[in-house]
Amino acid sequence: EWVAAGAPSQPGVAAGSAASAVVLPERLQRREAERQQGVERQRQKKEAQVVKEEQSEFFLAAFAREREAVEALMAAGALEEGAARLQALQKLLTGSVRFLAPYEVRQGQEAVARLQADLAARRQQLQPKKKFAFRALKKEAAPGSAPRLAETAPPAPAAPGPGLAEGEAGGPPSCGFSGAQDEELELGPAELLQRDVLLSELRGCRVRLRGNANTLRVRDCHGCTVLCGPVSTSVLVDGCSGCLLALACQQLRTHRTRGCRFFVQVTSRAVIEGCTGVSFAPYSWSYPGIEADFESSGLDRGSNNWNLVDDFDWLATDKPSPNWRVIPEQERITCWD
Repeated sequence: EWVAAGAPSQPGVAAGSAASAVVLPERLQRREAERQQGVERQRQKKEAQVVKEEQSEFFLAAFAREREAVEALMAAGALEEGAARLQALQKLLTGSVRFLAPYEVRQGQEAVARLQADLAARRQQLQPKKKFAFRALKKEAAPGSAPRLAETAPPAPAAPGPGLAEGEAGGPPSCGFSGAQDEELELGPAELLQRDVLLSELRGCRVRLRGNANTLRVRDCHGCTVLCGPVSTSVLVDGCSGCLLALACQQLRTHRTRGCRFFVQVTSRAVIEGCTGVSFAPYSWSYPGIEADFESSGLDRGSNNWNLVDDFDWLATDKPSPNWRVIPEQERITCWD
């Protein structure tokens, strides 16, 4: 009886032991698989780092070589060939941003900006142009008023002004508008090509800049709309309020500005300082010929850090800056006409 009563329990014990024997290897197999995955991730990360370092070293060597070639051509007076090589240098930099360290990008931008300023100065010395071009740009001309002037040739060199963005040419702008109110203002590709542009002390104006400028400065403008094609280097917005700006550039710096909306295409991180109530969205303005202007500017249309903004007045890393925000999709402008 005892044997008969106890016998049925033996298969259950054997089954439990067998189950344990099965479960234990499965656990070990899972742990081994996780370990192998971790090893593979580390290997891939290391390989990616090596590739990145090799790409960076290649870029630095190629950039230094091309920069020396541009300097030699400008010194020899071969300005057009130097300009072509400088444009290739710009494209090399913008195409390498994705794997370069931020300080390497900044140094490259500063070097390109210096070369562009030197090229503009050499052109001014060797190939002087007419001082002014006249263009009637008012939507409704007031009685007895004169047409707005657009200065299109570089004036005499001046000392660098304060508040320039990193890498921005220190000389005065070669074209732009100043002191207008409630006007429609416009410059085209021929007037803008690789020139420095200044918009200053405008009130309630709508400005269209169709073409590829070298730099753009927007100072003390209020209640204006500024629509700008691709800028090869830097844009500085300073002391503005209540403006709407569509900008494409390598570097964007904004100082002492409030209540402005930015629709931007920028290859580096935008910087704000002394700003409140500014907001950002992707660049969406377009016009016939903009693709050619992007090509000549050297900007990479596939690289846009519109929502990466460094606030120099907000040092906390665990909380977002209260001085800027992302414009919600439903509030973004898609039709600019």
